[in-house]
Amino acid sequence: MTGPERREQITADIVANGITEAMIERLVRNFYDRVRNDEMLGPIFGARISDWELHLAQMCAFWSSVALMSGRYHGAPMPKHLPLPVDAAHFDRWLALFEATAKEVCPPAAEAHFVERAGRIAASLELGIAGANGVLLAVGERFRRRETAVASCRGLAPELTSTGRPA
Repeated sequence: MTGPERREQITADIVANGITEAMIERLVRNFYDRVRNDEMLGPIFGARISDWELHLAQMCAFWSSVALMSGRYHGAPMPKHLPLPVDAAHFDRWLALFEATAKEVCPPAAEAHFVERAGRIAASLELGIAGANGVLLAVGERFRRRETAVASCRGLAPELTSTGRPA
């Protein structure tokens, strides 16, 4: 299969899944409502996002590019995530909230499409954050920080073990 044929097949699969821009907007808005109210993630996002409408518009463009291959998003997510005081537990919570929201908002095929991509995005960001903290993860290994709740909520640099693993 050639590149253009593969793209055509992927696009046909997306259309068959019923994913639309309106669905993406519902998913993004409902998901970030959960994030903002979440005990673990809410303080991290709240300390960094002052204009939620702008952020939601950027996330809609991002997910449109990911799910519909629309090309609407032109940012660089990795540099924005590298300084965050997050680790595997935060990504697990992010994915749990995302999966629950996708299950509520999307039909099963669209849900599977979004969740599969969200998992890959989370894994990539976790790997990048680990590397930025001097930790090279082995296949299947997760990035863990040793930190206090106060450091996490205030956005202070958490304490890492020399390997990025708990002491």
